[in-house]
Amino acid sequence: MAFDGTWKIDRNENYEKFMEAMGVGMMKRKLGAHDNLKLTIQQDGNKFIVKEASNFRNIEIEFTLGVNFEYSLADGTELSGAWTLEGNKLVGTFTRKDNGKVLKAYREIVGDELVQTYVYEGVESKRFFKR
Repeated sequence: MAFDGTWKIDRNENYEKFMEAMGVGMMKRKLGAHDNLKLTIQQDGNKFIVKEASNFRNIEIEFTLGVNFEYSLADGTELSGAWTLEGNKLVGTFTRKDNGKVLKAYREIVGDELVQTYVYEGVESKRFFKR
């Protein structure tokens, strides 16, 4: 499938501002902006396995489209939500457990890049990955 492969972070847009809106402290924001994140995505129909490897943690997430699951961000923020497929775009809607606010996430292939977009409290950020 289109998302399959190993994707290495290339650049960010407005990522520190997004992390600030999420309540991430200054030191963690500075480190997070240079996390050297690598995503390995495997898709089998509606099931996905995503391996996240960075300077801070290595985790594996398994999910099925449309099925809620629990997830913890690198800073410890706990979320609950699901990914769906809208056209060629993965759309994630997650609710923070600590304050009930919604984080939207989008993953799409644009040209030869995987573009991951986050929207939280009106702040939008993009992370660009290359194979």
